Amino acid sequence: MFKKTLSVLSIAALAASVAACGGGTGTKTAGGTTDTKQPEANKPKPTLRELNQYIKDDPNQDPVNQYMKEKTGYEVKYDMLPVENADEKLNLLMNGKEPYDIMKLSKTQFEKLAAAGALEPLDDLIAKYGKNMQQVISQNSWNGTKINGKTYAIPEAGSGFAVNSAIVVRQDWLDELGIKAPNTLDEFYTMLKTLKEKKNVIPFTGGKDPIVQEIGTVFGMRTITSPWKESGGKVTHLVEDPAAKEYLAYMKKLYTEGLIDSEWAINQQNKLIEKFTGGKSAMFKMNWANAQSVVEALAKNAPNGKATILPFLKDKDGKRSAIATGGIGWYIAVPKWAPNKEEAMKFMDLKFDSAIFKGLAIGEENVHHTVKDGKYYPILPIFNEKWNNGSYFLTGVDEKNYPIYWQARVRKNEHVQKYFETYQENAKENLLTDALTFAPPLDALSKNAQKLNKLTEDTFIKFITGSEPLENYDKFVAQWKADGGDDMIKAANEWYATNKK
Repeated sequence: MFKKTLSVLSIAALAASVAACGGGTGTKTAGGTTDTKQPEANKPKPTLRELNQYIKDDPNQDPVNQYMKEKTGYEVKYDMLPVENADEKLNLLMNGKEPYDIMKLSKTQFEKLAAAGALEPLDDLIAKYGKNMQQVISQNSWNGTKINGKTYAIPEAGSGFAVNSAIVVRQDWLDELGIKAPNTLDEFYTMLKTLKEKKNVIPFTGGKDPIVQEIGTVFGMRTITSPWKESGGKVTHLVEDPAAKEYLAYMKKLYTEGLIDSEWAINQQNKLIEKFTGGKSAMFKMNWANAQSVVEALAKNAPNGKATILPFLKDKDGKRSAIATGGIGWYIAVPKWAPNKEEAMKFMDLKFDSAIFKGLAIGEENVHHTVKDGKYYPILPIFNEKWNNGSYFLTGVDEKNYPIYWQARVRKNEHVQKYFETYQENAKENLLTDALTFAPPLDALSKNAQKLNKLTEDTFIKFITGSEPLENYDKFVAQWKADGGDDMIKAANEWYATNKK
């Protein structure tokens, strides 16, 4: 994800600069009149310009770009935002009305440009030229790109919903001590105590993020990045959920008794992996994407060591739950002043043709990928050499099939595949998602979420480590609400009231 601090776009100036730009989609001549001399079928396809996010490789030289040219007949010239100060650069490009036909934007970038009036409403173009995309993109996703009833982007929903983390433990140590995998919080606590007493290691290391979702879900709470849950016909934010206080009390107990890392507040991800694979800690919360590096490092440092995945813990009703993330990852927009709006939409819709899309996602069968037992596997090393950047060229996805195709990328390594698939299998009993997953950008959240997330993260760490007494929790909530939380809750519930099923 390209998580940048967005400089405030000059919305008033930008809105004024685009006010004169028409919303029409006809091709104009140098004199400003519509060119009607050449029959539509015989018109050469224009070279399109797309502004995309940064990658280290040149997309113009990528084999996937050549594949798209061969299959669609359109040549596309790609420009990238820089890796640093991307949003400032976007601001300059938009104020200068750089003539891009397509732009791939983050949620914050999309919200700012839509508010500035810099984006073309796409409803008419989609209705006329978007037959394929209308069939494979869900209504939920389309709803997430609507502002005041108009569609301003094609939603790119990515690889579907997935559980990204679970607690990984040194199974060889559990076997040595005769400890069975815990099913409840009490059993988890007992396991930590035994590991501390018998192995003299950090039982559980973690860092920065104060919410371990694998523990928090037992209390019924959500996370800082997925904070909204539905209850009683309305949505509730994490900080106003009584479950949060219960979770913090449990974590504070673990911290006070030395059962979680004393450096929790400062550990970075690489430090967690180092402590676990180096034999200093017995367990940590691991993203499946790190499986290869963790397994290989553990094998090097402890040849007899073995890591295993703990099952998700049961709540008071005996149910195991896990939070799955997903929804819209990117917003594919067209600037108000784009010179080739109709052609851009035709091109993007061609990419949703079932055969073309499959090739875009994972290449050619028996060349770049193969199929075994109904599952897609990459053919290495050619998949990495030729198709590693395939997802970069997406402008929306076939939401039914892409999550299936995408898993070929997970299967590039046996350890990554094992951990990813085990996480999903362990979580299938009860997948939890954020209630605002498919909400469009909401102004109150755009203005306040970043600073309030930081306030929540910092304050929760203080509660866990004891530098702030938990008795002050209500005082924290009052500050959170006064600093914009009330506005977020109001906006979230207004949207939910009109969009809930």
